[in-house]
Amino acid sequence: MKLIYSTLIFFLFFSLQGFSQDMKEGFTYLETGKYQQAEVFFKDVLKEYPTNKTARLCYGRAIGLNGKATAAVTLFTNLLKDYPTDFEVKLNYAESLLWSKNYPDAKVYYQTLLKENDKSFAALLGYANTLSNLKEFEDALINVDKALEVLPGNPNALVSKKYMRLGLANKKVTDQKYEEAETILKENFTSFKDDKETLLNLANLYLISNQTEKAKSTYEIIGKNPADKLTSLNGIALSYHLKGDDKTALTVSEKSLNSIDKNTPETLKNQTIERYIQALIWNKKYTPAKTEIDKLLDNNKNPENWMLSLRATLNIYKSDFKKSIDDYNLILKKDSASFDGNLGKANALKASGYYNNAYKSAENTLTFYEKQKDASNFIKQLDLSFTPFVETKFSYSYDNGNNEANAYDVKAEIPFSTKFKILANYNYRTTSNPDTNLKATTNNLLLGASYQLLNNVTLKGSLGVTSSDSDESNYNQLLTDISLNIKPFKLQNLELGYKRDIQNFNAALLNEQIVQNNLILNYSLSTNFNLGWFTQYYYTWQSDENARNLLFTSLYYNLFAKPSIKAGLNYQNISFKLQLPEVYFSPSKFNAVEIFVNLIKDEAAAKKKEWFYGLTAATGLQYIEDDDAQSTYRVQAKLGYKFSERALLNIYGLQSNIASAVATAGSAGFTYTEFGVRFKWVLLKKPLYKK
Repeated sequence: MKLIYSTLIFFLFFSLQGFSQDMKEGFTYLETGKYQQAEVFFKDVLKEYPTNKTARLCYGRAIGLNGKATAAVTLFTNLLKDYPTDFEVKLNYAESLLWSKNYPDAKVYYQTLLKENDKSFAALLGYANTLSNLKEFEDALINVDKALEVLPGNPNALVSKKYMRLGLANKKVTDQKYEEAETILKENFTSFKDDKETLLNLANLYLISNQTEKAKSTYEIIGKNPADKLTSLNGIALSYHLKGDDKTALTVSEKSLNSIDKNTPETLKNQTIERYIQALIWNKKYTPAKTEIDKLLDNNKNPENWMLSLRATLNIYKSDFKKSIDDYNLILKKDSASFDGNLGKANALKASGYYNNAYKSAENTLTFYEKQKDASNFIKQLDLSFTPFVETKFSYSYDNGNNEANAYDVKAEIPFSTKFKILANYNYRTTSNPDTNLKATTNNLLLGASYQLLNNVTLKGSLGVTSSDSDESNYNQLLTDISLNIKPFKLQNLELGYKRDIQNFNAALLNEQIVQNNLILNYSLSTNFNLGWFTQYYYTWQSDENARNLLFTSLYYNLFAKPSIKAGLNYQNISFKLQLPEVYFSPSKFNAVEIFVNLIKDEAAAKKKEWFYGLTAATGLQYIEDDDAQSTYRVQAKLGYKFSERALLNIYGLQSNIASAVATAGSAGFTYTEFGVRFKWVLLKKPLYKK
């Protein structure tokens, strides 16, 4: 925040009696800010009049305002020895402490001066500016108002007051007291109508507090001045981006880029180019963005940090995090306090799985930018992902074969570090069928752990037991779930696993005591051009000597980002070694093809006190053995609310007539329906390793 560091020229040297040398020329230099000329002028005067108080005062001011603060302090200290009771000398000495940024001593000295004369305008204004530099803005405003009581409407005091309000408002924004900051900033308009600096601070406040319409309107006011057209358009583009309208953001950025001319200042030109490239990246126009960045970097042996930051941002969007980290390291080598370098690196490290280093980079950001909102939120979200939580779910399901089930699930995760966590899962389920008069109850308990072996490799393992109780049989069986999650290359995920469980869809299957051993492969591939592919393969061998192959693959396209809408094609193939239709659905061949549309606002993206949702609709054809094709449909819906960062609740429902959805006897005309409610609660405010 820009602040006034000196009280300007305000001392009393109106009497020139006893001088043959006319100093009017030197005074003019001082008053017009020509401090180098003033220094030379008064140095010459002092050669002829070395003890003259006024010349010494003027020379001291000239060198102090010309960047030689230490020398000025020494000069005024010596003057004080010669004139210990001269209030004018005292005022200049106090101001020299400001020039040398010795604000604590300046504060104490000004307090002494005000005890001597509490109506001195220079002392009041100097004290106010000292407090402002110490970021004691409330007291600074009180004292600048006292100065304005002495000299109402003084322009120097009004300018100082403007910057004090800017400083206080900035402090309020840091503390997220946005309404108070807005009120303080608007007070500046009483003396400085449509002041550009105030408007820019106001627009920034609106952006930070996600009041994007107000931000846009403020930038439009800034744009009324033709000289500020590019600043206005660049801000409006950012407002549209934060609103989620990246297409319009790009249109505005293109207009801003085309408005650059030969008279555009270099800094503003660079800011406009930067915003345009950012808009290309936001719109996933990665090839033209890379072309523009290459123009900036080609044959540039010493690229500026904003150029490197653009390339790093592009690589983050393309999930090329290693290259991004390399660029952020180059930025930090040049400027260890770089906000983009520190927080950008934190984001890239987190996405790469280097969580501890991500913490360090974000915390390093806060050492330079105290309470900065983005860095603070980054740490907060990282903390949430490693904080113990419990999740409960109740569901009720039924099908047109009169099978009914009630289930209650409890899942808990307790991370002890960013690498290691304990897993627990309990499931209680009852099934019944009035037609067969069969009922059964199962209790499943799994305990396990997860450990991050490498930044891109995580091993999970759980071991437990299932207990089944029905009218016909009671038994216990071992349960196992082991998986290895790998990110082999960028935009790819691979999961290899083994799972041992029990056929438990209905009471009849539970009575059969069929143990399933599953080898599982899940593979997903994303692209930078909105196309995605997911494939799942199960090989299952069972205790009843049967075996199953299941292949599911999905090719989809992301139509929109906000809200997320994707559409695609699913294919499923199932084959059983043995056909046991009287026990469960087990065709020698089954094929299904469906098209689907998915609309979703993920709960992870929802902020507190916001809704999240999901809706999937699919239709297609299924082929069982050599029978004629049957039409299929599938509908899934979810609606939830995030009460806080630590608690959310959602309801869901689904219905499908795809025969492969279950393993029940018969398949023709099958319909399955399920609905339920889920609650997730993060138990602690911070991870255990921060306690």
